[in-house]
Amino acid sequence: MRARWLLLAIGLTVVAVAGALVSQPRVRLALGMIGTVAYANPVIDRDFPDPAVMQAADGTWYAYATQSGAEGGGDVNLQVARSSDLVHWDLLGEALPGKPAWASSTQDFWAPHVIERDGRFVMYYSAAPDDGQGLCLAVATAQDPAGPFIDRGEPLQCGDGFVNIDPMPFRDPSDGRWLLFWGSGFEPIRVRELAADGLDWAPDSSALTVLEPDPLAEYENLVEGAWVVLRDGWYYLFYSGDSCCSNPHYAVLVARSRAATGPYEKLAEATGADSSAILVADETWNAPGHNAIATDVAGRDWIVYHAVERDEPFQSTEFALSRRTLIDPIDWVDGWPRVQGAGPSTGEQPGPAVP
Repeated sequence: MRARWLLLAIGLTVVAVAGALVSQPRVRLALGMIGTVAYANPVIDRDFPDPAVMQAADGTWYAYATQSGAEGGGDVNLQVARSSDLVHWDLLGEALPGKPAWASSTQDFWAPHVIERDGRFVMYYSAAPDDGQGLCLAVATAQDPAGPFIDRGEPLQCGDGFVNIDPMPFRDPSDGRWLLFWGSGFEPIRVRELAADGLDWAPDSSALTVLEPDPLAEYENLVEGAWVVLRDGWYYLFYSGDSCCSNPHYAVLVARSRAATGPYEKLAEATGADSSAILVADETWNAPGHNAIATDVAGRDWIVYHAVERDEPFQSTEFALSRRTLIDPIDWVDGWPRVQGAGPSTGEQPGPAVP
């Protein structure tokens, strides 16, 4: 009797261990329970600048981008696209069909970033106000990730120049607080705590400097496009610099910290490398940058970013087809993210894992 109970216990343990292993994404990938989809850059072959990606509860990916000219004419204030695999994207058109009342006569709508919380979708973006110069940080909400998003009625904050750009909301798992990173327009990237509903600043909160530009460091005369992820106890700040568009000289860089609000140590400072850049131009693609990070079902991270094809250089004409969307895998080496070859991939590549 005891032997039978022992065999039963061993059998149950084996089943439990096997079940736990099979539940691990990389084991499921190795067993053929998860597939992959091939890709070739660009994955969005039209102007889709400053891409930010968000995965909805049903697993569908949504990407949001700066304004562009619609195919067939007309303006799209803020773009949205949808995908099941990060490779094949359906362009859905306009995410913000109604301009906010405070920016009804302008056409500068930049770098939207959407999160899902409390049963709705909240978009943070930048826009030029009707009265005054510079740009404002703004907030809009929707019941569907594709929109339509409706502005809250007034900007979050405004200022001179293009300081108030590239908002990136981030929930800090250490304390549950929602933070908003933004900047910089030759000023620092900053962060500030958001109110509980995400539509305003938290009471008594103030902006903190996260990362300073450094005119002596390559690609860091201007820093912008913050994207923060938490991995193995480190907060990684991906950011971009230096010039995205006119005379492009642009790249993705990284720094890390033990706290979401910093202080952040740059890759070059920590490792002695010549630069903190992990993704730079190559012979095919120029000015890669303003990235997002997406994680596939196997747990692999992918960098989603825009770049300019060298045989179609940046054009000064409004809404020129220029900054297309690319993806590439990230490898984690000695505690730091790396992009294979340090440049955009060309040709068909093994792509993200899919269910």
